[in-house]
Amino acid sequence: MGYKVLIVEDSTASREFIASTIEQIEGAEVVCAGSGFDALKLLPRYRFDLIITDINMPDINGLELINFVKMNPNYRETPLIIVTGEGRQHDRERGFQLGASEFLIKPLQPDHLTDLVRRYLKLA
Repeated sequence: MGYKVLIVEDSTASREFIASTIEQIEGAEVVCAGSGFDALKLLPRYRFDLIITDINMPDINGLELINFVKMNPNYRETPLIIVTGEGRQHDRERGFQLGASEFLIKPLQPDHLTDLVRRYLKLA
């Protein structure tokens, strides 16, 4: 069985790094969005098992995206990991209030990211 992981990240380098790390996990399929707006367009087209999002993005930021995702009955139980370059306490608290499962600060450690993804996809 395959698992779909949505990566929402406006930085091409970060998006490609996260995608290449997750693609090493057998059974994980990655779909990428360069903005929150693009992610919203993808949500009805697929059934994602995990969502990884940045906070600081143009148009719809990661916290707004999380809020929208968690209000959608199809995604209410979907694990969501925040990745951000800034570890502001307010963003961390708000992310968890909205329903995020994890809050990671860049630069990401590939092994740690792989372990988290495997745990949330129940592959560990």
